[in-house]
Amino acid sequence: MGQHWKKIWVGSAGNMVEWFDWFVYASFATYFAGAFFPAGNDTAKLMNTAGIFAVGFFMRPVGGWLLGRVGDRKGRKAALTLTVSLMSASAVLIAVAPTYAVAGYGGVAVLLVARLLQGLSVGGEYAASATYLTEASAPGRRGFASSFQYVSMTAGQIIGLGLQILLQHTLSSGELHSWGWRIPFVVGALGAAVIFYLRRNMLETEAYEEIDGADATAREDRGTIRALLRHKREAFLVIALTMGGTVAYYTYTTYLTKYLSNSAGLPKQTATLVSFCALIVFACLQPLAGALSDRIGRRPLLITFAVGSTFLTVPIMTLLKRAGSFWPALGLSLLALVVVTGYTSINACVKAELFPTAIRSLGVALPYAIANALFGGTAEYVALWFKKAGVESGFYWYVAGCAAVSLIVYLTMRETRDIDLKGARRDEVPRTPEVTAS
Repeated sequence: MGQHWKKIWVGSAGNMVEWFDWFVYASFATYFAGAFFPAGNDTAKLMNTAGIFAVGFFMRPVGGWLLGRVGDRKGRKAALTLTVSLMSASAVLIAVAPTYAVAGYGGVAVLLVARLLQGLSVGGEYAASATYLTEASAPGRRGFASSFQYVSMTAGQIIGLGLQILLQHTLSSGELHSWGWRIPFVVGALGAAVIFYLRRNMLETEAYEEIDGADATAREDRGTIRALLRHKREAFLVIALTMGGTVAYYTYTTYLTKYLSNSAGLPKQTATLVSFCALIVFACLQPLAGALSDRIGRRPLLITFAVGSTFLTVPIMTLLKRAGSFWPALGLSLLALVVVTGYTSINACVKAELFPTAIRSLGVALPYAIANALFGGTAEYVALWFKKAGVESGFYWYVAGCAAVSLIVYLTMRETRDIDLKGARRDEVPRTPEVTAS
């Protein structure tokens, strides 16, 4: 048990720093948006920074392919070490990027390159950590162990928001807009350097080590698109079951602070505090829901999420816009995140359970990254587009519609809880998770 916990700890700690660097861009965008673009409408500036945020998502399929291939061919440890190196480099670039006043659109170019590197890194990080945490867990506890992926992801965002609250109370608004926004990116770069050291000394998973001694032909086929195409059904299933979850997750995490300040009219400090408190509760819910899935299965939680998100998104978002103060906003945010927990707590292990060991990292990485590029990464931009067009409520229906599509998938997929990961090797495909007609 001790070795399992050590693997989970190291994998989770690295994931936390990765997602701190990823999310801090979104949480501090309201402060640095004006630094990289000429004077104009505040919503337009946020759309510009959200557009660059979305570009990072479109690099995630590339990162998913590249680092997923590394994970299947060189090991989960090698992929995880490479992802944190890329993330550290991107954080340094953002920290030193010149403003519009200094270099015109040159600063935007640096920001864009940094986001491209972040996209590459996170595109591989999700799959590498999902695969590692799932394979490293004790039998019968994969749901609980893999839930720490979203615990660590959320912890990264909580630390980012906590740092933002600290800076809001120690620096003036002018200082934050001028140079204070650079501080979290320096912190992220330093944290990534520490995690690089930890991951250099981490243990490989037993499931991967068992296939590492395969014959040369099998090793050559490992982690390739050719091998992935033999599992097309599972790849499409990952895209479909991710669609609703990723839109809902990014709506109630990265976009929530901006929505509360830019649409609901709450002060930035209050909006940040709402997100901070809601995410702490959200992180605590993940292991509880993951452990529950080990007892009752993955499908009941996924279906609960999809039903709740389909029917509650419009009323929750409508009421959030009228919240007016801290407590109503916090209560509604918590309700939304409790619903989303049905997806976030177990989606990592569900996807990993769909594929055999030799293609598991790439099988999770590429389809998931494609779904995030199409839906998760564009969620904030779509929301701001609807707002700018004067029909902000259209975004609420968009989120509910994506959840409804995923609901159909959850209702027609089979249970994945009891699949033997060590038994699912090379070309051996478990039939349990395939989609069947309802």
